[in-house]
Amino acid sequence: MILPPATLGMLGGGQLGRFFVSAAHEMGYKVWVLDPDEHSPAGLIANRHLRADYDDVAALDEMAVNCAAITTEFENVPAATLERLARSVPVRPSATAVAVCQDRIGEKTFLAAHGLPHGPFAVIRTAEDIRAANAGLFPAVLKVARLGYDGKGQARVADCDEALAAFAGFDHEPCVLERMLSLDFEMSVVLVRDAEGHTRCFPTVENRHRNGILDVSIAPARATACQRDDAQGLAQRVAEKLGYVGTLAVEFFVSRGTLMVNEMAPRPHNSGHHTVDACVTSQYDQQVRALAGLPLGEARQHSPAVMVNLLGDLWFDGDRVAEPDWAVLHAVPGLRLHLYGKHAPRPGRKMGHFTVIGADGPTVLARAMAARAAIGIRDGA
Repeated sequence: MILPPATLGMLGGGQLGRFFVSAAHEMGYKVWVLDPDEHSPAGLIANRHLRADYDDVAALDEMAVNCAAITTEFENVPAATLERLARSVPVRPSATAVAVCQDRIGEKTFLAAHGLPHGPFAVIRTAEDIRAANAGLFPAVLKVARLGYDGKGQARVADCDEALAAFAGFDHEPCVLERMLSLDFEMSVVLVRDAEGHTRCFPTVENRHRNGILDVSIAPARATACQRDDAQGLAQRVAEKLGYVGTLAVEFFVSRGTLMVNEMAPRPHNSGHHTVDACVTSQYDQQVRALAGLPLGEARQHSPAVMVNLLGDLWFDGDRVAEPDWAVLHAVPGLRLHLYGKHAPRPGRKMGHFTVIGADGPTVLARAMAARAAIGIRDGA
């Protein structure tokens, strides 16, 4: 067990890392952040910000000497970096687990190998793989195997010819071709698992996306009790089969009533932001606990919650860049605004979020959607 005032390490300095730093500080720990961005939101509040690339040997060795344990806030940290650090300091989650989640081919192969429900797919490494794919996969979504997120590196394709054109547009990078499913809705489960295999699941969340980016999360999900419980059971199976230690998110499609695993994220997740305001222990508190070997906290949700993402588009009015009128949000009962301290807004960039909590789920949802419209978010925009 690693106790305060020990120093913990974080690879990655975005908003997820920032919340981790804040949680760790409140629990009495110091935190070092490694991130090449001088404006890193997590680096701004860390005890030390190492401005270096993730494969910088000198910076990694300095972290290994000074940090009692190290974790990550995003899945694209090179596995070799995690392996190097793990030779001398606990790294959670492991390089092996992260490697599965950071590559869609590895992820889909993992799901198939362990009998976890998933949609039909084909591994695409060459144009010939597309020509040989089952015609029943179309219409489909072609996704690059690595470094795709928030809808980037994806293309909807109606047939083989469109898939070949999209593959060329991705510079023939390895991909997965996934059959496009008829979706009832999407859900996710955020959980934490410790080194002894103890697991705590947060209540299942219902998610809505806009332009490939998470827009709204409703917690708990408006699904049947069986669907919510099944999602938690499947998420725990994923964590167990990965030998996972830390906070993990598992995303699900519900298609014609059938639950299927879509993706795994080896870190806290956007759809778990509400846990800061609506749960006894947040997903970031749990990340600290699992990393430090502390007993896991209670994941109980004490209030219905709705989280709304705030993207950089809100800062733009034609050619003019201006701060949104946050007063309209602060006037909403039960609303808490979280801004990430990012250096500059960009369209599609996650700049913050707000969470509305209350005693009644439908009332909370109505208030959140009214606040979403009042701050300027328009459907279809």
